[in-house]
Amino acid sequence: MSTLHEKVVYQIYPKSFKDSNRDGVGDLRGIIEKVPYLADLGVDVLWINPFFISPQKDNGYDIANYVEIDPLFGTMEDFKELIAVTTEYKLEIMLDMVLNHTSIDHEWFQRALKGEKKYQDYYILREPKADGSHPTNWVSKFGGPAWAPFADTGKEYLHLYDVSQADLNWRNPEVRDEVFNVVNFWIDKGVKGFRFDVINVVGKEEELVDAEDGVGKSLYTDRPIAHEFIHEMNQKTFGKQPNMMTVGEMSSTTIENGIAYSNPEKQELSMVFSFHHLKVDYLDGEKWSKMPFDFMELKELLNDWQEGMSKGNGWNALFWNNHDQPRAINRFGDPIHHFEESAKLLAQTIHLLRGTPYVYQGEELGMKNPEFQEITDYVDVETQNAYKELQANGLPHEEIMEIIKEKSRDNSRIPMQWTDEKNAGFTTGEPWIKVAENYHEINVTKERKEGTIFNFYKKLIQLRKEMTVISEGDYHGILMEHPSVYGYVREHEGEQLLVLNHFYAESVTIEIPEEFLARSSSYLIGNGEKRALTANLELGPYETIAFHFEADEKKEY
Repeated sequence: MSTLHEKVVYQIYPKSFKDSNRDGVGDLRGIIEKVPYLADLGVDVLWINPFFISPQKDNGYDIANYVEIDPLFGTMEDFKELIAVTTEYKLEIMLDMVLNHTSIDHEWFQRALKGEKKYQDYYILREPKADGSHPTNWVSKFGGPAWAPFADTGKEYLHLYDVSQADLNWRNPEVRDEVFNVVNFWIDKGVKGFRFDVINVVGKEEELVDAEDGVGKSLYTDRPIAHEFIHEMNQKTFGKQPNMMTVGEMSSTTIENGIAYSNPEKQELSMVFSFHHLKVDYLDGEKWSKMPFDFMELKELLNDWQEGMSKGNGWNALFWNNHDQPRAINRFGDPIHHFEESAKLLAQTIHLLRGTPYVYQGEELGMKNPEFQEITDYVDVETQNAYKELQANGLPHEEIMEIIKEKSRDNSRIPMQWTDEKNAGFTTGEPWIKVAENYHEINVTKERKEGTIFNFYKKLIQLRKEMTVISEGDYHGILMEHPSVYGYVREHEGEQLLVLNHFYAESVTIEIPEEFLARSSSYLIGNGEKRALTANLELGPYETIAFHFEADEKKEY
């Protein structure tokens, strides 16, 4: 059994993974069917996005019942079988817990609407201001005000996300007991890990005030009480279990908080997702914009988080892709002229860092953005809202579509590409969202037969299990001023790795620092020519290369 730091997580967006019953929506039985494929890749943990009862206003992140499976995805019997099959293949299941908010269809919210005081205290209700305006000037993360009328009571409820997602009042101990019971319910079903959605925003202050910046993010993000709540959840739920893997999705967090959430001494979570490195192609901080990514900012952010978390004994969740992000190969590589090199560069850059790597479905094939031509092809609520907002701001349709093709969350939510048969082998029905037109070129069958990306991921995953310097080693950034190469060193008890990642299409020659040349080294892994480390090392387009140094002497940095 792999230790926590040797494990690699594979993220499944169930709606788009594999459909077993021809209704066009992926399901639990579809996942069961593909367990041997995932086991062959070598991953250890399957993180599955929410499959609970939901009106699907936000693709399942609006939960109406935490302990029942939405018939769209299957039954509790299917889930039990999934646990049995994954256990047989030595895989573990990580569930996605959305505990900051519920759907307004949830029984708790519905009972609150009917006037039950107990359940009204489960949510964050406030009176409007004397002038009739909202209780605060906070802005929802999905656009518009973060408040909506609570029926005809005269009060309003807080929704930091969609209007259909009402924030829970974690200051109420009954609410905390309810959500802790949910976590324990799934532990009892055999779940070995949890990903906690936007968990660092659960700690709102008792008195909610206007934000000076007119947005409000700082008034509810990473508040000290959030740490108390997460620690309490640890103690009352997963903390009682050995080797339970937990990860917090941390919206707009800091390194200091990342350490506090994930340092084992604090007894909060195993690791954190931070997103700063995925905002380096946001013009003036605005997601719905179009600009080339800022490489120097990207490597500075990766380096700061690596060095900071390493020094504070925090632990990073490492990722480029997930269900909320466009495909990284389109953002940071060249999927047209340097497809395989780009896919492998991104893989190696992340997998040899300090932290736990996450592979998002299709990433191991090099799946790309589908570049749908029509706004009607996009299903995501955030994308549709952004289209309306950009239109209202006077942008022409063509310009808006160019932005949406690059930034929509649906880029990652399209069906998994299994074969070159109709609908990419995802379904024999009508898929809930269009399949990318490139599925004839990019699919599992073809990749396993002719490609090299899947096997490259497999090798990286294997190396993490074999080499302590990867799973446990310290991190040091090098060549930080270089305009096209992100370099770093991993070190454990004198053993070292030198990893060089070149993010552009022009070849470049780099000068290797003398301390590396003085030691004997061997080529470990890369996406280019296998060769020895030399004083002037030429890196080809999107080349990544790693050299290994035995533990004969320790280098100080």
